[in-house]
Amino acid sequence: MSRESRTVGSDATMLSIHGLQIALRTRGSGDPVLLLNGLARPMESWDHFADTLGDRTVITFDGPGVGLSGTPVLPHSMPMLADVAARVLDAVGVEKADVVGYSHGGAVAQQFAVGHPTRVNKLVLMSTTCGVGAVPGRSREVMPSLLNPRRGIRWPRADPLGLLWQLAAISTWSSIPMLGRIDAPTLLICGEQDRVVPLANSSLIAARIRNARLVTIQAGHDLQMPGPAAAAGRIVRQFLDPTVGRR
Repeated sequence: MSRESRTVGSDATMLSIHGLQIALRTRGSGDPVLLLNGLARPMESWDHFADTLGDRTVITFDGPGVGLSGTPVLPHSMPMLADVAARVLDAVGVEKADVVGYSHGGAVAQQFAVGHPTRVNKLVLMSTTCGVGAVPGRSREVMPSLLNPRRGIRWPRADPLGLLWQLAAISTWSSIPMLGRIDAPTLLICGEQDRVVPLANSSLIAARIRNARLVTIQAGHDLQMPGPAAAAGRIVRQFLDPTVGRR
């Protein structure tokens, strides 16, 4: 770990990035995989999915304004969020990793693959959007349940300002002009009943990445809940197998 990091609790570490305290966690051993969280979601949101990945070094962190991480005073951008992800890899001594992003984290993953191409082995985009130019969904109806998951799941709440900055960062961002620059083998997964980010968005992204394929599953938007996470995790684990699609 970086000399600027410190341990918090039993398994989280605090790292100073861009003047902010960023909480990160690693678990397991084996080939590294970096998981990028959905809107306002903490790293705990990946627990069910991470359990399906087998012998991997799983790297997760709380984005700015979420969970244990600090909230910036000023708005941030998608390239800045991608840079935070790169700094997290630096902190854990990983040069290159498989990268999995869910929803808002999938947008960050697209930006990361463009801005830091040498650090991406394979790319997985789950329930995600291309930003400006995306096919709109019915997020106003569904968003409350996404920000406040079902009973029995207790995640740290996002700072309201942190949530605002996440929304602001993606509100003027689009990956459409840059998708052709993504060279990493890419898998897109979308729930067939996704009302937040409809399937058409994953189809649009897949059509613009040279080495991409799209898989749908019987689910809605939230692929981090136990049932969908298990289904998506099995598909992702097979895709990330080093014998599949290796160049």
